[in-house]
Amino acid sequence: MITCISPIDGSVYAERTPLGASDATAAVDRARAAQSAWAARPLAERIALVQDGVARIGAMNDQIVPELAHQMGRPIRYGGEFGGFNERATYMAEIAQDALADIVIEDSDTFRRVIKRVPHGVVLVVAPWNYPYMTAINTVAPALIAGNAVMLKHASQTPLVGERLAQAFHAAGIPDDVFQNVFLDHQTTSDLIAAKSFGFVNFTGSVGGGRAIETAAAGTFTGVGLELGGKDPGYVCDDADVQAAADTLIDGAMFNSGQCCCGIERIYVAEALFDDFVAKAVEIVKGYRLGNPLDPETTIGPMAHARFAETVREQTAEAIAAGATAHIDPADFPQDNGAYLMPQILTNVTHDMRVMREESFGPVVGIMAVKDDVEAIRLMNDSDYGLTAAVWTRDAARAEAIADQIETGTVFMNRADYLDPALCWTGCKDTGRGGGLSVIGYHNLTRPKSYHLKKA
Repeated sequence: MITCISPIDGSVYAERTPLGASDATAAVDRARAAQSAWAARPLAERIALVQDGVARIGAMNDQIVPELAHQMGRPIRYGGEFGGFNERATYMAEIAQDALADIVIEDSDTFRRVIKRVPHGVVLVVAPWNYPYMTAINTVAPALIAGNAVMLKHASQTPLVGERLAQAFHAAGIPDDVFQNVFLDHQTTSDLIAAKSFGFVNFTGSVGGGRAIETAAAGTFTGVGLELGGKDPGYVCDDADVQAAADTLIDGAMFNSGQCCCGIERIYVAEALFDDFVAKAVEIVKGYRLGNPLDPETTIGPMAHARFAETVREQTAEAIAAGATAHIDPADFPQDNGAYLMPQILTNVTHDMRVMREESFGPVVGIMAVKDDVEAIRLMNDSDYGLTAAVWTRDAARAEAIADQIETGTVFMNRADYLDPALCWTGCKDTGRGGGLSVIGYHNLTRPKSYHLKKA
């Protein structure tokens, strides 16, 4: 049984029965059978149907927002994910005609030589719970637009999300077998991948989960896209706007209880600005209100599961025992218990501490002083992960020069924790491989097919 335990009160919020092996295989067969007719529809028609489905999710937002609070703990005051969900889907719809256009090399009296982009067939999307709508739509929308059938396996913590997406897309007119929300256990998922059921698999989740996907796909030559862990750094240069940097980086560290793929997990600050930055950061965090996410006054809700919160507590306690200084008084957050985790800022941290090396995925951030750009770059690169990095400076040329030396997928200047759908969403090292959104997202969700036609 797939069970969602609500972080609000530990009660069972939803239960779903996963498909058995034969039913899962039958679902794949239906998707394959339906895909060719879907791909044969005009591109403009596929785009319009996906956009209609997206709009229907927007129309459900009043129901979706409290559902998200119950499933994964995000406060209702933030209004859900439709803004980003819509932005990403809309952009991918807008660029589809150009991104999927034939590349004509020659069309003369003698030859027609062209490269077309054709769908993989059936795409499996394995989506995470932390931003369950936005992460899913990154692949679902362009995969459908490109002519693939899609099977969505959502996280057990957010089982209602896939059902809502299926409800919206089917009501829009996308055939039931072209977009399927499926409940699968890990073993059945691995078995389907190993059986070459899919033309492409996109997974967002843990490093361990990514390894399991790669292991299942080994030898099948199935295309795999992986967005895994992160330990994203921020660097505040000596010419930065300290208040703006503190406002944005601390929000990037604490929003969604720190459960953001590209959240800020470690911050490096030029020595001259260090004390001022820390003071501003502490002031910001002390203004948070931890509590029930259904309360409009709550600014930081529970983590999605008590065991996630416990991992962060352990990292924090180990760091303090090893000499780190905690700046947030537990007395300011008396609700701290179980899945409800108080935010914390740590200084006197080192890279020998787990809190500065392992993914925390919670509302804690370590802050270190650095002498110069060279030291900051070395520390930012001293990580097994590489999703995003944020550089704060008034000098764009300096930011780009630093960015060129950071081992990461995206570099921000004077902002953080944002996904621009026009840019490729990608990572390096243990963060994974592949890329979503942008024109490159379409390239990964299709394959090139060459036509070399000699005319009689």
